[in-house]
Amino acid sequence: MFTLHNNCYGMNFVVRKEESKRLRQVLSVDKSTFTVVYGRRRLGKSTLITRSLNENDVYYLADQTDAILQREILAKMVALIIPGFDKVIYPNWSAFFDTLNDRTTQKFTLCIDEFPYLVGSSPDLPSIIQNKLDSKRLKFNLVVCGSSQQLMYGLVLDATSPLYGRADAILKITPIKVPYLQEALGLSSLEAIEEYAVWGGVPRYWELREGYGNLREAIQSNMLSVNGTLYEEPLKLFKDDINDIVKTSTIMSYVGAGAHRLSEIAGRSGEIATNLSRPLAKLISLGYLTKEIPFGENEKNSKRSLYKISDPFMNFYFQFIIPNRSFIEIGRIAPILSNIDDHFLDYVGNYWEKLCRETVSGNEIDGVTYGIARRWWGNVSRDERVEIDVVAESLDKKYLLVGECKWSAKENSDRLLIELKKKAEKLPFAKGHTIIPKLFLKSRPMGTIENVMLPDDIMKYQ
Repeated sequence: MFTLHNNCYGMNFVVRKEESKRLRQVLSVDKSTFTVVYGRRRLGKSTLITRSLNENDVYYLADQTDAILQREILAKMVALIIPGFDKVIYPNWSAFFDTLNDRTTQKFTLCIDEFPYLVGSSPDLPSIIQNKLDSKRLKFNLVVCGSSQQLMYGLVLDATSPLYGRADAILKITPIKVPYLQEALGLSSLEAIEEYAVWGGVPRYWELREGYGNLREAIQSNMLSVNGTLYEEPLKLFKDDINDIVKTSTIMSYVGAGAHRLSEIAGRSGEIATNLSRPLAKLISLGYLTKEIPFGENEKNSKRSLYKISDPFMNFYFQFIIPNRSFIEIGRIAPILSNIDDHFLDYVGNYWEKLCRETVSGNEIDGVTYGIARRWWGNVSRDERVEIDVVAESLDKKYLLVGECKWSAKENSDRLLIELKKKAEKLPFAKGHTIIPKLFLKSRPMGTIENVMLPDDIMKYQ
């Protein structure tokens, strides 16, 4: 059963302290600045920006109308701080920005949200802005923001773009880590991990979650209904960055169903493996997939790569929602809820493993600092195969941390440590290292608590 708790909590805007501080700093310097903010939809970019602006600044949300109408609407917004600015018809963006600059008497910030929409109707806009920036005569700050990671990269961050190298600050907004959400929602560490495995670090999803007494109700209302707010969410996200949504959804569906090897994905989708290289790379660059290789192997040369859905919400959606859309369309959700109940512990366990590896990576554990932690799997003899959830080498090459992750109660830690040590000694790269065994457990075990880390411990390192 995956109902966790019945408290109904209120969620305020999750303050992105580092990003807010950086944005306020760049907007407050004496000179005029150019700032780029980008990241996938739903992460709170617009809220971050608007909370950093003051009453004399201008925020404009672009849409997909033509350039003339866009300039008219933006002129009306500017007229709120520069009276009469909207009384003129601006034939092009160059004239618009020139007039705005001439009439500016006190520095302010102009933010253009969904900047790619504006460029869609005026392809010359980046070159026009480049010209204004290079003149060094702008009297106002300019902030451009966009949800299409691909278009924002092409417009501002690609070396061939007119705006390349002009930004005073570039903020890539990424999902929020689980401890911030735990604090914002007042959850226990265990509750936060289980909820994070469903909603991920996307503020909008947590905002939708807060209106329900428990996790089951929130999932049922938002995802298990044709009228649910998140029922078509992945397709909406894909539209921002991907042309072939059918192929993308097919790949994600097969990976969500357990096809993790390239050959498996190709076989199920009826594609030649080489034809999948580009769409897989695209999904990785957008943060939806990750390519996992065993510890110690080179990513370029490894022949044991596995593809996993990296975003928690996407993983939940393609594992539990996509295969059951026919049930949802006819309003029969009982089989889906039963399926989630049966597999929820294992599902969360996968994210527990991921959090445990993140905990070890680059952190000091018991006085030893470790490099990037990965999983390892492979044959240690002709007849024996070994899998270890967490493997990390210390930066000084002396120690090898090996970990077992369990998202279940009442584990026997003494037995698990003995078994873990035996497996670790058989690893082909263990020789010359001092083995440090660690158990990452959901709850306090039966037996020793030495070399055991629990959810509260994990949260401290995130």
